[in-house]
Amino acid sequence: MRGVMKLPRHSVNLALNPVALAYSMTTLGSIMINNLFNFYYVKLFLNKYRIAEGAFHQSQVVYMLWNAINDPLFGYLQDNSKVACCSQRRLSILYGAPLYSLAFLIAWFPWRAYTPGDWLCTVHLMVALCAFDGLLTFVLLAQCALFAEISSHHQNRLRLIKYNQVASMLGSSSVLFCGMLSKNMEDFPAFQAFAVIVAIISCVCMLYTGFRSQSQFDDKASDDFDDPTSHRSTCSTPSLKTLTWQILINRDFRLFVLMNFFQVFMLAFFSNFTLIFAEHLIPPDMLSPMARSIMYGAGFICPQLLVLSCDRLLHSLGYYRIILYTFYLEVLMGAFMLALGAQNYRILALFLTLSMVMVQATFSLFGLPLADIIDTDMQKYKRSAPISSMVFGTNALFTKPAQSLAPMLVINILNQFGYEQLKDAGRDVNPRALESLHSVMFYLVCVVPMCVAAVQVLAWRPFSIRNSHTVDSKYIDS
Repeated sequence: MRGVMKLPRHSVNLALNPVALAYSMTTLGSIMINNLFNFYYVKLFLNKYRIAEGAFHQSQVVYMLWNAINDPLFGYLQDNSKVACCSQRRLSILYGAPLYSLAFLIAWFPWRAYTPGDWLCTVHLMVALCAFDGLLTFVLLAQCALFAEISSHHQNRLRLIKYNQVASMLGSSSVLFCGMLSKNMEDFPAFQAFAVIVAIISCVCMLYTGFRSQSQFDDKASDDFDDPTSHRSTCSTPSLKTLTWQILINRDFRLFVLMNFFQVFMLAFFSNFTLIFAEHLIPPDMLSPMARSIMYGAGFICPQLLVLSCDRLLHSLGYYRIILYTFYLEVLMGAFMLALGAQNYRILALFLTLSMVMVQATFSLFGLPLADIIDTDMQKYKRSAPISSMVFGTNALFTKPAQSLAPMLVINILNQFGYEQLKDAGRDVNPRALESLHSVMFYLVCVVPMCVAAVQVLAWRPFSIRNSHTVDSKYIDS
């Protein structure tokens, strides 16, 4: 196969930069567009396109249902299909990347001059959300499978994460530069131009993975499909129902999914509303536009720096303890900010930034427990190849709805206190009503992370795979 970097069947030396580099290029491309999309789309449709609250909720419900369908189906397709563009991880990325980047652009170009409550704006949001998430799922499920299948050695996986964090840090700078060039979307034509440039760069990055990366099981799958007498061809493929049930009866998987659901909720909470909260809770004279752009950019760049700086802790303590300690810290941070009060504007700005950093950094480690769960599943059922995409897809089946629940819940609460009327009221706003809105925003910023982290502690403590970083004999590539 010309142009493809071959990986040894029995071991992979990740000290060779091209292996990890090829894998991480999809992270670089996807983070560039994912962060921009999640950070700006809520404000765009609420404030610029003026979508009605009911229509916004309808779009989120459709999005949530689509999320519930596409992840397990794409996962099953990628693990069991006999079509090369679906079954081979690199080809899924290669063919999916251009469509993924094009889907990112749908949101930023209105289909006509929208009036408040325009039905076409509702359709626009539904299409933008479903198209973007569908292609995101197809491409990133293949990349997640690569993470588990390039190597099963714990140290090699940590090295992949290290490369991934560098790529994420570079990709996250898209929010920073976009904020500075478009004045946080106030200059909308500049924002649109920047989005097009980012989409092109993102596509090129992901295509590099498609040409240069490969799972150690791709060759085997290709041989099996070409050989009609192979074991895989003659044996019936387990049904979607059977594979899903085998995954769900894994107690560690259920605990991880519960914990991850709330993490995805918090990611959406901060990604979608930090911009809105900061604009309302921090007066303009306290932070300049440049300082705000840096603050927003830091919330996406610093998580990667934090993960990279914790490399030794990951080796010594393992991901289980680091994730658990992070939840404890989030509880303490929320309580501390709540006790200080909303008038400490600079500390509040720091708290918002640190909260974004902590939530994103912790989420960056979640590939490790899922990879361990995939290893356990493969050993338990004596599979010839791991069902990596199915595990990641089933996880997404239960966690992705949190991406819709977070904006629906927060918008509903804010509108109970007049956000829809007050957001554009300008100087004629009722001071008492605005004070009430700001008060509920502050409590959301402090109480939601504190309570969610407390629930995550309860969900994560029983997780049993705690010492995989010390058990080298478990990680034998075959």
